[in-house]
Amino acid sequence: MSEQPTIAVVEATRFRGHDPAYHDYVQLLVGNVIAEAEAQGWRVDRLAADRGADALLAETEPADAVVIVGGEDIHPDFYGGRTGYPNESRHLPAADAAQIALVHAALVRGTPLLGICRGLQIVNVALGGTLVQDLGEECAHVNRGVPIPQVLTTHTVQVEAGSRASDLLGAGSLEVRSAHHQAVDALGADLVVTARSHDGHVEAIEHADAPLLAVQWHPEDIAAPAGQLAALLRALRVAVPAREVVAA
Repeated sequence: MSEQPTIAVVEATRFRGHDPAYHDYVQLLVGNVIAEAEAQGWRVDRLAADRGADALLAETEPADAVVIVGGEDIHPDFYGGRTGYPNESRHLPAADAAQIALVHAALVRGTPLLGICRGLQIVNVALGGTLVQDLGEECAHVNRGVPIPQVLTTHTVQVEAGSRASDLLGAGSLEVRSAHHQAVDALGADLVVTARSHDGHVEAIEHADAPLLAVQWHPEDIAAPAGQLAALLRALRVAVPAREVVAA
């Protein structure tokens, strides 16, 4: 590993001109991930998946670690669902396909990967899992009918003792910030559930063997409990040498 390892922060798309408020809020969240990574000594490559799988795989090949951040709903074609569900967002199939390909590439390459919100769902779908398409109007995972900066809500999750998530964030009850109307349904291959919300929905998953961890909440939100994002990014840094040993 070089003195300054590289982390690829991968978005579905860089520009959302159809929705300036959402675009601006995403910039804040992604900016917080980048700022924390840089503070930890990473060199950050900010990449957009909507340029296609070939471009994304080429751009991330040299990366020492990958973060897949939040964004739009995954197109239902990728998990056997149907369009027309409640609260459906726009879809970016090219970005979905590219990020799914990236998950597979990370497993082959041994690249440590962190998924955040949509990133968790991408990981699950990439490994054959499915999604609950809408959690209902009364779900506690997103605030509805409010300005974009107020959509995140605070709730608790229960982190499984003995998991990587518990090593990083502590076991038992954990306060988190989230804004999601979908969740894991059927779990993808070789994934383990390591946190659930108070209403039973999956909130964190880990790969049984690979350095892959994903959370359904937003540790990068400005109102998230201090230290969550830092701990998750530090775990990627610790996992980098393992990739190089395997590659050797």
